[in-house]
Amino acid sequence: MHVLTDSKSLGALIRHERRSQGLTQEQLAGLAGVGVRFVRELEAGKESCQLGRALLVAQTLGLVVSVGTRREGRA
Repeated sequence: MHVLTDSKSLGALIRHERRSQGLTQEQLAGLAGVGVRFVRELEAGKESCQLGRALLVAQTLGLVVSVGTRREGRA
């Protein structure tokens, strides 16, 4: 599991997964129903990317997004 702390780490994860699946940015954009510019900006870690569309791209790649609290990690 990856701990994401900012938009850049989310973008890096999206880029890594896209590449591991052998997809171009254009192909991913088409599959997710978003623009190529959005995928580029998401992968670059642009902070103002829309969360809903970012989650759609992650889902298209088969990524599962989960949110927890810091308290959950403590014993």
